[in-house]
Amino acid sequence: MRGTISYESQTGQPPRSALQELSRWRRLWAWWEKNGTPYAFILPFFVLFAVFGVYPLLYALNLSFTSLNGNGDMHYVGLSNYTFLLTDEMFWSSLGNSLFLWLLIVPIQTILAVLVAALLSSPKLRLRWFFRTVFLTPYVVPLVAVAQVWLIMFDRDYGAMNAVLQWLHLTPIGWLTSVAWAKPTLALLVLWKSSGFAVIVMLAAIQGIPQEYYEAASLDGAGKSARFWHITLPLMKRAISFFMVIATLGVIQMFLEPFVLTSGGPDNSTITAGYRLWLFIQNADLGTGAANSFLLMILVIVIALVMLRLMTGREES
Repeated sequence: MRGTISYESQTGQPPRSALQELSRWRRLWAWWEKNGTPYAFILPFFVLFAVFGVYPLLYALNLSFTSLNGNGDMHYVGLSNYTFLLTDEMFWSSLGNSLFLWLLIVPIQTILAVLVAALLSSPKLRLRWFFRTVFLTPYVVPLVAVAQVWLIMFDRDYGAMNAVLQWLHLTPIGWLTSVAWAKPTLALLVLWKSSGFAVIVMLAAIQGIPQEYYEAASLDGAGKSARFWHITLPLMKRAISFFMVIATLGVIQMFLEPFVLTSGGPDNSTITAGYRLWLFIQNADLGTGAANSFLLMILVIVIALVMLRLMTGREES
């Protein structure tokens, strides 16, 4: 109004509300300068995780409830993809193949890794660096190159393995062309290729055990086997659980090995759960493939929780 004189016009200062707002922003800026640096450093991770992790996961979840065959037309179909998979013989067959490979790989690999790590951690072992290099080298070799070597070694007509069998006057075996031998041959490849990682995990766990425990047990008269069973193994439970969960995830996701060696054959006996996902992508059935991936994710979570529960047990308070 014409006769009204504002506070600013009388004193030359901004209104009280503006001063309060300015003071609040100053306090916020002072807090950020003092405490905000750590958040600034971790902010890029959360941004990248949201863009490349959360968003694709939510998009795939939405995709699993639709019918999308690669032509760009997306139609909502509800739970049809999930009900189809749960009644699909190939879905359960791929899980069965993965389970069989798990039985051939994970228990054997875990036991061998623990024993080898125990031997390599012995201070009396000579040339420890050499043996560690021998076990680690296959892990760093590209998987495709190893698979090509396996193709040559286990070829039915010209492979080195069948050449040895013929030299022993034994019948050649279709290592990669028979249902009975295809999965064991794949399992042997994985055992040879990834055992180096298993040994590293177990060796790190053993080296993290305080030597005082072994010294005290030795003073009490415990031998090497007793120290191994009552000290080493119990204190390696967490490392063993970690490796078995990682190895289980790797077996379920296995794709490159059957893709290069057998192409899922013979008679679909090496179609793993991971290879089955690739078949959905090849057939442009993206909606069903997304549903398959979420069923596998649920399965892996359940298996991991069960394995962790069995291996570590309830934490003592």
